[in-house]
Amino acid sequence: MSTPGPAGREAMDAAQDSSDAGGRARPRVCIVGASGKLGRYMVQHALGRGYEVVAVCREVSVDKLEEYSGRITIIPGATDDPQVIERAVAGCDAVLTVLVPRGVHHYSSGTAQAVLDSARAGARLVFSCGYHITRDGQDVYSWKVKALVNVAGRIARLVHLIDLDDQVEACRRIFASDTRWTVVRGSDLEEGEPQGLPAWSRHVGDPILESNLTRRVDFARFMVEAIQNDELVHEAPAIVGCQTPSALAHPTSGSPARAMGLSTHVTG
Repeated sequence: MSTPGPAGREAMDAAQDSSDAGGRARPRVCIVGASGKLGRYMVQHALGRGYEVVAVCREVSVDKLEEYSGRITIIPGATDDPQVIERAVAGCDAVLTVLVPRGVHHYSSGTAQAVLDSARAGARLVFSCGYHITRDGQDVYSWKVKALVNVAGRIARLVHLIDLDDQVEACRRIFASDTRWTVVRGSDLEEGEPQGLPAWSRHVGDPILESNLTRRVDFARFMVEAIQNDELVHEAPAIVGCQTPSALAHPTSGSPARAMGLSTHVTG
């Protein structure tokens, strides 16, 4: 893991303190893909932390952010459009990006590249994806996950719905960059009341992740909390709900719990 840069917890706290004292504006966070279910929860959590929020979404989805009218800045446009992203991330301390494998025109990799190219030096970059992404090849996947990627993924690409290979390429570019990135790998998601910050492991296949289920609202919180958690810089945590059977059954597996100071982290 790299040494935390100037845009981590201390810098964000300093920006907040300065704002409280009448100085510079509140910490500014851009959420790319803000109109989706995960994105809207991230907007909610970011506002709850007192951040200034810039939201990027497709023009046809702007109405989905109506409840936040007057509280956020909305930049309409395709998230893989470099000009849209350049405008949105200008002056931002952090960028939270939902990597959507939409279509077969390199949407995920285009979005990731636009963020990597346009975010200011030292900005905190947090990306979301699924368990199928691997950073070091040490993840162990069940036959169900393999079938989803190899069979369902290929069928979806043939009918021009999604392209999981492009999401893999997007993450390859992120891992190779010298930015202050974190790639959060999500399990299956469900709606429901918040349960708490998810537990995480460095590798899929760890027993703590076996339940493969996280509340979407908690996934969003993990993304937002990661902004100020310098321990997650250059990590690709795979998360699971903290109240799932596997998380409760393996609370101390691997190294001591320390994720965010609130949930279980295991090394896998």
